[in-house]
Amino acid sequence: MAARDLQERIKKLIVERRLPSGAPLPTEPELMELLGASRNSVREALKALQAVGIVEIRHGFGTYVGPMSLAPMIEGLAFRTVAGHHRGEDSLLQLLRLREAMESGLVSRLAGKLPADDLVELERLVDRMEEQAAEGIGLAETDRAFHATLYRGLDNVLLSEVLEAFWDAFHRVRRDLVEPPQDPRVTCRQHREILDAVRSGDALRAEEAIREHFGNIRARLTRPAPAGSFVHNGSTRSPQVPQ
Repeated sequence: MAARDLQERIKKLIVERRLPSGAPLPTEPELMELLGASRNSVREALKALQAVGIVEIRHGFGTYVGPMSLAPMIEGLAFRTVAGHHRGEDSLLQLLRLREAMESGLVSRLAGKLPADDLVELERLVDRMEEQAAEGIGLAETDRAFHATLYRGLDNVLLSEVLEAFWDAFHRVRRDLVEPPQDPRVTCRQHREILDAVRSGDALRAEEAIREHFGNIRARLTRPAPAGSFVHNGSTRSPQVPQ
């Protein structure tokens, strides 16, 4: 039996039995009998499924349905972006455009519809960003929390995971690529504009605010890398740019 076919049959078993994450799978002997496959074939199929988070092998305890997270996708996106960058491709810019397309399409749906609690939380986060900017503290985590809070009102778990995956891949790679830092005051102003537009119910203004935010990042990414950049640990770094 082909390895790919065996993997598909195990996935089908999980679906048909409606097994949630953390549920135990049949034992190896049971899977061998159910699938008509050898022990080695079953083990190889399970290892392949574990690599993408579909199953979790707990040595000494058995095999369970995995978390089915987007971690493998994040790893793939990050690696693809770095590899493309070193081939001279605009892979980071492509990933940014994907995020921009998703967020600009979503934010207009939220204008005037966010719950009061979410608006309060977004206001708190923008205030915090302004405090961090004044203190010279990095804004990345607060920025991330802002975007996560902004879209949680859509009540779409898969969407939240996809956006988190894009964020992780983009920011993990961006730290290793040559890019001048953006003035934190500009970042704060852009996020306050997004918040004000969403709160006012102006869908067009909200979309324009998101596009301006991404437009500034895109402009920085398209600048030529400064002379003297070098490759270190598989990443391009510049001695002139603090990491």
